[in-house]
Amino acid sequence: MSMTLSEWLPPQAQDIFLVLFLSFLIGLEREEKKAAAEKFMFGGVRTFPLIGLVGYAMASLSGNQIVPLALGFMAVAGFLLLSYWHKLVTGGLAGLTSEFAGLITYLIGALVFQQHLWMATTLGVVSMLLLELKGGLEGLARRLAPEDVVTFTKFLMLTAVILPILPNEAFSQFQINPFKSWLVVVAVSAVSYGSYVIQKLSKGQGGVILAAILGGAYSSTVTSVVLAKRSAKESLPHLFSGAILMASGVMYLRLAILLALFNWDLMRALAPSFLVLGVLAMGIGWAWSRRRDAGSHDVVAPAEPRNPLELRAALAFALLFLVMLVATQLATVYLGHAGVYTLSAMMGVADVDPFIMGMTQASGTVTPPSVAAIGILVAAASNNVAKGAYAYFLSSGAAGIQSACLLIGLSLLGLMPLLWLS
Repeated sequence: MSMTLSEWLPPQAQDIFLVLFLSFLIGLEREEKKAAAEKFMFGGVRTFPLIGLVGYAMASLSGNQIVPLALGFMAVAGFLLLSYWHKLVTGGLAGLTSEFAGLITYLIGALVFQQHLWMATTLGVVSMLLLELKGGLEGLARRLAPEDVVTFTKFLMLTAVILPILPNEAFSQFQINPFKSWLVVVAVSAVSYGSYVIQKLSKGQGGVILAAILGGAYSSTVTSVVLAKRSAKESLPHLFSGAILMASGVMYLRLAILLALFNWDLMRALAPSFLVLGVLAMGIGWAWSRRRDAGSHDVVAPAEPRNPLELRAALAFALLFLVMLVATQLATVYLGHAGVYTLSAMMGVADVDPFIMGMTQASGTVTPPSVAAIGILVAAASNNVAKGAYAYFLSSGAAGIQSACLLIGLSLLGLMPLLWLS
């Protein structure tokens, strides 16, 4: 009977092969850098596999005792310290990358012996990638402005620091859940932040159309105002009115995503219509923007929107979301369905996200799902009318009229699902 390689080799041999393979990859990368640097660098294709084997052997000899394994780690660290000291005395830049790679290689050998194979493999692969991508990572660090780093840190604070400590239970008669409420803030901020990052990376190179698409994911209302103001300085009414329509089309796609995240029933009721409206608005807007105007010329993208992850803005959104949640429930209880629809129409004048996300939480509790769905449709349609009014008063004559007509048409189309929801 033939035996497979895994049956023929003892388990320890398989472990040693894995240690040699992972440490050899790290050593190979360091060997290439050493040849290119033409100066002293620690380790290569022989040294790193030897360190990995030392780590495996020390883990084997240590058994369940941590002290021998730690002593072996300290011994390897001592040799690495000598290497770093040699680089210091010989002059030039003295990085610690190779020395830390040696410490990780030792740990890889110990992890393989402990049968933490996934962790060992992940450490080896990630270490090799970090070593290999040095140029790209350093270039990214040079391109990143300090405020971009602060922005990402704020995003981590919203998601990884604040969200996990909030209680996931409902409080008061309004059934306010702090965890779910802040999760809404995180979701909306994440969509806006993603658009913000792409806009920063594109640096205005995509022109007005790309700015409209990304701005629609950020805030279609803000984007419409910015484009309308910009159109007053350009004689390109078709381009700017079509871009404004595309931004509103992206709004429907963004709302479909948010509904899918927070209320599956509303998603099933509204997402198909929102997807059709979004694609239709973007298609018509793109075709309209392609129509040539007298004196057509290339136009750079408008200025970038403000950072969406200001903590004060996040707190303001959370407060507005809670106000909308309470107001919706009070309107349902005391004013009936008509009160909810009136509130929906009023909320369209500004940013509709807090109201619509409040509907996702109220639907099925104090607000019937059908009423919540109609309220969302009315709020989105009202918002399109409001953006049409903003564009009319802020744009030049032709661009303002075209934008208002296109957005009012989209608003009417956005109310069509009422025929089967009512």
